[in-house]
Amino acid sequence: MTAHPRPRYRGVFPVVPTTFREDGTLDLESQKRCVDFMIDAGSEGVCILANFSEQFLLADAEREVLTRTILEHVAGRVPVIVTTTHFSTDVCRERSRQAQAMGASMVMVMPPYHGATIRIGEPGIYEFYSRLSDGISIPIMIQDAPVAGTPLSPAFLARMAREIEHVAYFKIETAGAASKLRELIALGGEAIEGPWDGEEAITLLADLDAGATGAMTGGAYPDGIRTITDPYFAGNREQAVEGYARWLPLINYENRQGGIPTAKALMKEGGVIDCDAPRHPFPPMHPAVRTGLLDCARRLDPLVLRWAR
Repeated sequence: MTAHPRPRYRGVFPVVPTTFREDGTLDLESQKRCVDFMIDAGSEGVCILANFSEQFLLADAEREVLTRTILEHVAGRVPVIVTTTHFSTDVCRERSRQAQAMGASMVMVMPPYHGATIRIGEPGIYEFYSRLSDGISIPIMIQDAPVAGTPLSPAFLARMAREIEHVAYFKIETAGAASKLRELIALGGEAIEGPWDGEEAITLLADLDAGATGAMTGGAYPDGIRTITDPYFAGNREQAVEGYARWLPLINYENRQGGIPTAKALMKEGGVIDCDAPRHPFPPMHPAVRTGLLDCARRLDPLVLRWAR
């Protein structure tokens, strides 16, 4: 069996970074420019309030402000996935209902976890997603990420896809992602509407070969990622390989060196946003890492470095 032949959502859906001022307050004007840039650069959709959005530094009221502001500003230009992860089933369900009411196209949710040791077993995880599905009418993307510390086998994920109405998309970020995607698709068939690549596209080519139909990457260079996904989906793998080889140094730099601050560092350099500072206590990017990042990026001439010029 193969993945769903006509997924509702496919392609490049980067994570939108959250923009702050130097004093740590939300900068909503920079936030709007950030989204405009990401759409102009070729994002086929976007995801907000994810880990790369520094969601763990946001108050609940700020999450609501950001969701409303971004969805109103996007105004239907592209689909928006809203991350609504929370340990509490009721809180996650209410967050998801609010996101749907504001216009979200999908919610992305990690399995319930807290800290380094508090985990829930498969029966509880199943009920968590089942109750979430009962509360909304838009697709659910399960985020299978190491940060949750919760093993989710392909068989368990496929079972939830088959049995829980709105569970249809899967962002696979674990080690051996391509093998896991391949097994998930084989076990779940058409119930696996959206098997997606994650982790800033560092395993993108292997994941596409395994059947991935979407990629959730960092937000700074969707124009570069599209040079890989567009030809691949059009049946030209060789051109996709060339695109991957060209952009892999920057993908690698983001994934292995720059991490979460990468998108904002590039956007600040290009004048897209006013400030790239994270919120305390999250550490800012080391100046030497920034220098290496910008050197790597300038060799590729991504739109992010010239969009606002």
